[in-house]
Amino acid sequence: MKRLHVDPVTLDALREFGNIGAGHAATALSTLLSGRVKMSVTDARLCPFSEIVEVVGGGETIVAAVFIRIFGTISGNMFVLMSLPSVDRLLERLLPAPSHVSEYMELEQSAIAEVGNILSGAYVAAISDLCGMSLNQSVPAVAIDMAASLLDIGLMMSGDEENQAILISTSLVHDGNNIDAYFFLLPDLDGTEVLLDILRGKIRHG
Repeated sequence: MKRLHVDPVTLDALREFGNIGAGHAATALSTLLSGRVKMSVTDARLCPFSEIVEVVGGGETIVAAVFIRIFGTISGNMFVLMSLPSVDRLLERLLPAPSHVSEYMELEQSAIAEVGNILSGAYVAAISDLCGMSLNQSVPAVAIDMAASLLDIGLMMSGDEENQAILISTSLVHDGNNIDAYFFLLPDLDGTEVLLDILRGKIRHG
Protein backbone atom coordinates (compact mmCIF):
# COMPACT_ATOMS: atom_id res chain seq x y z
CA MET A 1 0.00 0.00 0.00
CA LYS A 2 1.38 3.44 -0.86
CA ARG A 3 2.23 5.81 1.98
CA LEU A 4 -0.33 8.62 2.02
CA HIS A 5 0.86 12.21 1.81
CA VAL A 6 0.26 14.28 4.94
CA ASP A 7 0.13 18.03 4.32
CA PRO A 8 -1.19 20.86 6.52
CA VAL A 9 -4.68 20.57 5.02
CA THR A 10 -4.76 16.84 5.87
CA LEU A 11 -3.67 17.55 9.44
CA ASP A 12 -6.34 20.23 9.77
CA ALA A 13 -8.92 17.77 8.44
CA LEU A 14 -7.86 15.11 10.95
CA ARG A 15 -7.98 17.60 13.83
CA GLU A 16 -11.46 18.70 12.77
CA PHE A 17 -12.54 15.06 12.61
CA GLY A 18 -11.01 14.43 16.05
CA ASN A 19 -12.64 17.47 17.63
CA ILE A 20 -16.11 16.62 16.32
CA GLY A 21 -15.74 13.01 17.50
CA ALA A 22 -14.53 14.19 20.92
CA GLY A 23 -17.55 16.48 21.19
CA HIS A 24 -19.93 13.61 20.47
CA ALA A 25 -18.07 11.36 22.92
CA ALA A 26 -18.05 13.94 25.73
CA THR A 27 -21.83 14.35 25.45
CA ALA A 28 -22.46 10.59 25.55
CA LEU A 29 -19.97 9.93 28.36
CA SER A 30 -21.43 12.76 30.45
CA THR A 31 -24.68 10.80 30.50
CA LEU A 32 -22.97 7.49 31.25
CA LEU A 33 -20.81 8.93 34.04
CA SER A 34 -23.57 11.21 35.42
CA GLY A 35 -21.42 14.31 35.37
CA ARG A 36 -19.71 16.80 33.13
CA VAL A 37 -16.95 15.36 30.94
CA LYS A 38 -14.29 17.48 29.27
CA MET A 39 -12.63 15.76 26.35
CA SER A 40 -9.76 17.20 24.32
CA VAL A 41 -7.80 15.93 21.33
CA THR A 42 -4.07 15.74 22.11
CA ASP A 43 -2.97 14.28 18.76
CA ALA A 44 -4.54 13.68 15.36
CA ARG A 45 -2.47 12.20 12.54
CA LEU A 46 -1.79 9.23 10.30
CA CYS A 47 0.12 6.54 12.15
CA PRO A 48 1.88 3.60 10.47
CA PHE A 49 0.31 0.50 11.97
CA SER A 50 3.74 -0.75 13.03
CA GLU A 51 4.14 2.30 15.31
CA ILE A 52 0.92 1.89 17.27
CA VAL A 53 2.67 -0.01 20.07
CA GLU A 54 5.02 2.93 20.63
CA VAL A 55 2.08 5.33 20.89
CA VAL A 56 0.64 3.33 23.80
CA GLY A 57 3.93 2.89 25.65
CA GLY A 58 5.76 0.00 23.99
CA GLY A 59 5.13 -3.58 22.96
CA GLU A 60 5.20 -5.06 26.48
CA THR A 61 2.77 -2.51 27.94
CA ILE A 62 -0.47 -4.15 29.04
CA VAL A 63 -3.46 -2.29 27.61
CA ALA A 64 -7.19 -2.73 27.24
CA ALA A 65 -8.39 -2.81 23.65
CA VAL A 66 -11.90 -2.58 22.28
CA PHE A 67 -12.23 -3.86 18.69
CA ILE A 68 -15.10 -2.77 16.48
CA ARG A 69 -15.82 -3.44 12.82
CA ILE A 70 -17.45 -0.73 10.73
CA PHE A 71 -19.32 -1.30 7.49
CA GLY A 72 -21.36 0.73 5.06
CA THR A 73 -20.08 3.35 2.59
CA ILE A 74 -16.59 2.34 3.69
CA SER A 75 -15.56 -0.62 5.83
CA GLY A 76 -12.72 -1.15 8.23
CA ASN A 77 -11.62 -1.74 11.80
CA MET A 78 -11.63 0.52 14.84
CA PHE A 79 -9.51 0.06 17.95
CA VAL A 80 -9.89 1.98 21.19
CA LEU A 81 -6.84 1.44 23.43
CA MET A 82 -6.52 2.50 27.06
CA SER A 83 -3.78 2.01 29.63
CA LEU A 84 -4.72 -0.04 32.69
CA PRO A 85 -4.40 2.96 35.07
CA SER A 86 -6.87 4.85 32.86
CA VAL A 87 -9.18 1.82 32.79
CA ASP A 88 -9.06 1.54 36.59
CA ARG A 89 -9.93 5.23 37.01
CA LEU A 90 -12.79 4.78 34.57
CA LEU A 91 -14.15 1.70 36.33
CA GLU A 92 -14.09 3.51 39.67
CA ARG A 93 -16.51 6.04 38.16
CA LEU A 94 -18.71 3.45 36.44
CA LEU A 95 -18.99 0.63 38.98
CA PRO A 96 -19.90 0.83 42.66
CA ALA A 97 -17.24 -1.68 43.68
CA PRO A 98 -14.56 -2.61 41.09
CA SER A 99 -12.92 -5.94 41.92
CA HIS A 100 -9.29 -4.64 42.02
CA VAL A 101 -8.01 -8.12 41.22
CA SER A 102 -5.37 -9.05 38.67
CA GLU A 103 -7.97 -9.87 36.01
CA TYR A 104 -11.01 -7.87 34.98
CA MET A 105 -14.24 -9.73 35.60
CA GLU A 106 -17.14 -9.97 33.17
CA LEU A 107 -18.94 -6.90 34.55
CA GLU A 108 -15.79 -4.83 34.26
CA GLN A 109 -15.09 -6.01 30.72
CA SER A 110 -18.67 -5.11 29.81
CA ALA A 111 -18.10 -1.60 31.18
CA ILE A 112 -14.88 -1.26 29.15
CA ALA A 113 -16.73 -2.47 26.05
CA GLU A 114 -19.49 0.08 26.61
CA VAL A 115 -17.03 2.96 26.84
CA GLY A 116 -15.21 1.72 23.73
CA ASN A 117 -18.53 1.44 21.95
CA ILE A 118 -19.41 5.03 22.88
CA LEU A 119 -16.02 6.37 21.77
CA SER A 120 -16.07 4.51 18.47
CA GLY A 121 -19.71 5.47 17.91
CA ALA A 122 -18.78 9.11 18.43
CA TYR A 123 -16.23 8.91 15.63
CA VAL A 124 -18.62 7.01 13.37
CA ALA A 125 -21.05 9.89 13.92
CA ALA A 126 -18.25 12.37 13.13
CA ILE A 127 -17.56 10.62 9.82
CA SER A 128 -21.27 10.71 9.00
CA ASP A 129 -21.49 14.42 9.89
CA LEU A 130 -18.43 15.45 7.90
CA CYS A 131 -18.58 13.07 4.97
CA GLY A 132 -22.24 12.19 4.57
CA MET A 133 -21.43 8.48 4.81
CA SER A 134 -23.82 5.83 6.08
CA LEU A 135 -21.98 3.58 8.54
CA ASN A 136 -22.84 0.90 11.06
CA GLN A 137 -20.68 -0.78 13.68
CA SER A 138 -20.42 -4.27 15.10
CA VAL A 139 -20.78 -5.37 18.71
CA PRO A 140 -17.55 -4.46 20.54
CA ALA A 141 -15.02 -7.11 21.58
CA VAL A 142 -12.61 -6.55 24.49
CA ALA A 143 -9.06 -7.86 24.93
CA ILE A 144 -6.55 -7.21 27.72
CA ASP A 145 -3.01 -8.04 26.66
CA MET A 146 0.41 -6.71 25.75
CA ALA A 147 0.27 -4.04 23.07
CA ALA A 148 2.47 -6.14 20.76
CA SER A 149 0.03 -9.07 20.93
CA LEU A 150 -2.89 -6.79 20.18
CA LEU A 151 -0.94 -5.36 17.26
CA ASP A 152 -0.59 -8.87 15.86
CA ILE A 153 -4.38 -9.25 16.01
CA GLY A 154 -4.76 -5.91 14.27
CA LEU A 155 -2.36 -6.91 11.53
CA MET A 156 -4.31 -10.10 10.93
CA MET A 157 -7.50 -8.07 10.69
CA SER A 158 -6.02 -5.43 8.39
CA GLY A 159 -4.00 -7.81 6.24
CA ASP A 160 -1.38 -5.17 5.43
CA GLU A 161 1.49 -4.28 7.75
CA GLU A 162 2.24 -1.20 5.61
CA ASN A 163 -1.23 0.20 6.26
CA GLN A 164 -1.67 3.51 8.05
CA ALA A 165 -4.23 4.13 10.75
CA ILE A 166 -5.94 7.40 11.53
CA LEU A 167 -4.89 8.12 15.13
CA ILE A 168 -6.89 10.33 17.47
CA SER A 169 -5.41 10.63 20.97
CA THR A 170 -7.80 12.02 23.56
CA SER A 171 -7.69 13.14 27.16
CA LEU A 172 -10.89 12.86 29.16
CA VAL A 173 -11.39 14.66 32.47
CA HIS A 174 -14.25 13.74 34.78
CA ASP A 175 -14.57 14.68 38.44
CA GLY A 176 -10.86 15.52 38.64
CA ASN A 177 -9.75 12.23 37.08
CA ASN A 178 -7.78 12.14 33.84
CA ILE A 179 -8.40 9.21 31.46
CA ASP A 180 -6.41 8.84 28.25
CA ALA A 181 -7.74 6.90 25.28
CA TYR A 182 -6.30 6.22 21.82
CA PHE A 183 -8.62 5.77 18.88
CA PHE A 184 -7.36 4.09 15.70
CA LEU A 185 -9.37 3.84 12.51
CA LEU A 186 -8.06 1.45 9.87
CA PRO A 187 -10.28 1.48 6.74
CA ASP A 188 -10.08 -1.41 4.28
CA LEU A 189 -8.41 -1.09 0.88
CA ASP A 190 -8.35 2.55 -0.26
CA GLY A 191 -10.85 3.68 2.39
CA THR A 192 -8.32 5.90 4.19
CA GLU A 193 -7.57 7.84 1.01
CA VAL A 194 -11.27 8.16 0.17
CA LEU A 195 -12.04 9.42 3.67
CA LEU A 196 -9.14 11.89 3.71
CA ASP A 197 -10.05 13.25 0.28
CA ILE A 198 -13.56 14.06 1.51
CA LEU A 199 -12.28 15.58 4.77
CA ARG A 200 -9.73 17.72 2.90
CA GLY A 201 -12.49 18.93 0.59
CA LYS A 202 -14.59 19.98 3.57
CA ILE A 203 -11.68 21.94 5.03
CA ARG A 204 -10.83 23.67 1.74
CA HIS A 205 -14.44 24.71 1.09
CA GLY A 206 -15.28 25.65 4.66
